Amino acid sequence: MKRALWQRAGKRKGRTVPAADAEVLDELRRLRTRLPQVTGALAAAVDGLVIAQDADGSEADAVAALTAASLAVAVRMAAATGRGEFRELLVRGVDGYVATYAAGPLAVLTVLAEPRVNVGRLHLESRQSGARIAELVGRHYARDSAEHGTDDPMPRRIPRSLPPPTGERPGGGF
Repeated sequence: MKRALWQRAGKRKGRTVPAADAEVLDELRRLRTRLPQVTGALAAAVDGLVIAQDADGSEADAVAALTAASLAVAVRMAAATGRGEFRELLVRGVDGYVATYAAGPLAVLTVLAEPRVNVGRLHLESRQSGARIAELVGRHYARDSAEHGTDDPMPRRIPRSLPPPTGERPGGGF
């Protein structure tokens, strides 16, 4: 797919869905089946481009872009407070939850859930789906890189850590 996995947003009309997208979509659907209070799920590249979505409504591109922005803030927050690599972010609103999970270094999973969802179960099921999506995206990216040579730059990745701003030190203090 040679970066095509990441660059396909908005170009799907009239095209068949590539294997990685189809497999990721299947995983999103399985997540919604396992946890009926999930109202939508989206897998996106860390730069905010949609890989696959299973959600009511058509705001997937906007949610993917917001996911990338919130990911950047969450990664920075984890690093600045000495909490290690980003794993997940949970936002609770009056009408439900938005949860974002690392899906390997190349992708993120964003899940929308009703307010009555069991949050522990949401985390359990979403972490499993995130791991599966990481495997699928990584496998397809590696295969396409091998097939098409390595002249393409690697896609953006979730940074493992960020250095603290000048004059600050990590460790959890304010």
